[in-house]
Amino acid sequence: MRNLKTAVMMTIVLTILTGLVYPLVIAGIAQALFPLQANGSLIERNGQVVGSSLIGQDFSGPAYFHSRPSAAGDKGYDASASGGSNLGPTNKTLIEAVKSRLKDVLEENPGITASQVPIDIVTSSGSGLDPEISLAAAQIQIARVARARGLSEDRVRDLVEQATRGRWGGILGEPGVNVLQLNIALDNIAPIPQKSGVKTANAAGS
Repeated sequence: MRNLKTAVMMTIVLTILTGLVYPLVIAGIAQALFPLQANGSLIERNGQVVGSSLIGQDFSGPAYFHSRPSAAGDKGYDASASGGSNLGPTNKTLIEAVKSRLKDVLEENPGITASQVPIDIVTSSGSGLDPEISLAAAQIQIARVARARGLSEDRVRDLVEQATRGRWGGILGEPGVNVLQLNIALDNIAPIPQKSGVKTANAAGS
């Protein structure tokens, strides 16, 4: 009976410590030291949450930089259905999808050749929610976006550089351009009618 009482008391104490006290302490430390990250790295525009810097969105139209393709959910970019296509490199469906995306990229960005198109802009990521594109993928879109916004290519190129994340520690990984942050910066300096692009959290343009 004594052993049973001890076991019950230990269960209660450990449940309180690990299930209540520990999570509250860690959450409090996170809120105090890293409030942005602890709350989902949310991005606001005019007081309204338009998304997270960690989750990709769909952008359409010539005035916006386009994100990496997504296979998350039926229509892509579904944060509740993160995942890739699971198609192998020799899969016919994947090959046809890449060809179709490449055709769209070339049509949308006149003057660009197929050899200039980086692989990330025609293939989806493993999560389907990659918020970044490669620097090369952003650079091939600069002329189109500048023309649609009535901006100089140099001005748009500066915004791309500002939205670019460098290598971790200056060594690891490759630079990446956050598409949501870049498109918000564009809207801030050269607004266009809100028919597509940045709207509300996880909302994509049509």
